[in-house]
Amino acid sequence: MSQAEGTTESDSANENVIGERALDPRLRRSVIILVLGIFLLAILVVSWFLVRNKNTRAVANTQDKPTQPPTVLVSHVLSKDVDRQLKLPGELRAYQDVAIYPKVQGFVETINVDRGSVVKRGQLLIRMSAPELSAHTAEAQARVGATKEQRLEMESRVRAIREQRAEATARLAADEGTYRRLKAASETPGVVAGNDVDVALQNVEADKAHIRSLEENQRAAEAVVQSQSENEKAAASSAKSVRDIESYLRIQAPFDGIVTERNVDTGSFAGPTTGGGSAPMLRIQQVSKLRLVVAVPEVDVAGVTHGDRINFTVPAYPGETFTGLVARISHTLDEKTRTMPVEVDVINESARLAPGMFPEVVWPAKRLQPSLFVPASAIAVTTDRTFLDRIRNGVVEWVDVKRGVSMGDLVEVFGDLAEGDVVAMRGTDELRAGTRVNVKEANPSH
Repeated sequence: MSQAEGTTESDSANENVIGERALDPRLRRSVIILVLGIFLLAILVVSWFLVRNKNTRAVANTQDKPTQPPTVLVSHVLSKDVDRQLKLPGELRAYQDVAIYPKVQGFVETINVDRGSVVKRGQLLIRMSAPELSAHTAEAQARVGATKEQRLEMESRVRAIREQRAEATARLAADEGTYRRLKAASETPGVVAGNDVDVALQNVEADKAHIRSLEENQRAAEAVVQSQSENEKAAASSAKSVRDIESYLRIQAPFDGIVTERNVDTGSFAGPTTGGGSAPMLRIQQVSKLRLVVAVPEVDVAGVTHGDRINFTVPAYPGETFTGLVARISHTLDEKTRTMPVEVDVINESARLAPGMFPEVVWPAKRLQPSLFVPASAIAVTTDRTFLDRIRNGVVEWVDVKRGVSMGDLVEVFGDLAEGDVVAMRGTDELRAGTRVNVKEANPSH
């Protein structure tokens, strides 16, 4: 029995040695990794079930509660007078500006002014000479004198014919009286010879013929007088035309102003311009009163009115403000700039301002009636429309608008709006039309 037990113990020891040799390090490492993986997988499964149960409870709770409308900050549409100041460029021009050219050819005999000279209307500026015009004037005057002498001679002849006619008429009256007396006496036989009666009758007929001849001569002479009178008038008109042309040699100032350009001297030859490139003899500008031309943008032309006082500054006098009054409105827009030229009259008695200056004009832009304004953030802009989110009875409406001018944080809008309408402070297309919302005043003071 002891020998058998010893054999059994020896076999068990051999089996343990064999098992320990079989479990090498790589096998042990694989077993450990496998055990850890199973542990982590179990943790993930448990976590998934816990999160799923939590989300399920949250969805169930959400479905049980009713959906609340979003709250929107709102403002109101305001009605305000548009009264703002624009800075616009302008240009000062002379009230009157004329370039003086000669009307006839001639030589400058004397010139009494120079650049910067102050002149008065009618003042003699330049005297020119043209000898051929003097000859034409003398010839025209001689023609007038000759036609006048001819007329006077013919009028004298008419008077002589009238005197002869008067004498012939008196002779006819005497001869007719003699004829009547002889005719009456011849009715008594033996008192007057018949031949004497015939001679008296012939004298009467001769007197009448002579008077008719004188009348014809008088009419012919009067016709000649009329013709010569017309010739005299024509000659006088021609002489006047020559004198008028000769008067063009005296160049006078057309208005009160200042000579701003001089291009001729004594002895210069000058004549009428034949093209636009020739320089004038003189240029005179009226600067005691200036025109300030301002190009007003199309959006602001409705508020332009006659008599508005306009302030402006010029670089020559920094810090100093000048004024003028709106005097002329062109009532037409420039096709390229879409602006309307407006002229402002500026009194410039001191001549401190000059034509050609470019002032900065403070233009009062205003509307004839109040406009509607909303905060700038309330305007929503997409690729195809510009609109406001108006809220009526808690429901969003989209209202298409057009933008106008800006005044601070507010923007002028035009559309189907009314003063006091409620609009979302932040315009967006995320608030779809028809959405029900709760409103909250963004600025209770409005």
